[in-house]
Amino acid sequence: MNIAYWIVAGPLALFYLYAGTLKVVRSPDQLRPMMSWVDRTPVPALRALGAVEILGATGLILPPLTGTALPLAPAAAAGFVLLQAGAIAVHLTGEDRRIALNVGLTTTAAVTVWLSTGL
Repeated sequence: MNIAYWIVAGPLALFYLYAGTLKVVRSPDQLRPMMSWVDRTPVPALRALGAVEILGATGLILPPLTGTALPLAPAAAAGFVLLQAGAIAVHLTGEDRRIALNVGLTTTAAVTVWLSTGL
């Protein structure tokens, strides 16, 4: 089960680390081609969302890697499930209604919750 966790959680953490860093570092003008919803989101909320994604990615990796605070891993994965539920709602209320990536991330995060309970 441990190997399966890393196979699923590793890429998920890398995705959120990358996406969160973009939201923290780049301007809304730079993000607009990738994320059409940034015009409807205040910049401080965008930066906070990026910080939450970076912290969540850290929560998926560090606890199992160090063997301490193991309940943080399923909590981080569950947080990503909730985050993607909100993302789906944002996408469905906007002009760009493509949610395939969000559904895939929700599923991956849910599997990660399940796998992290066996750590």
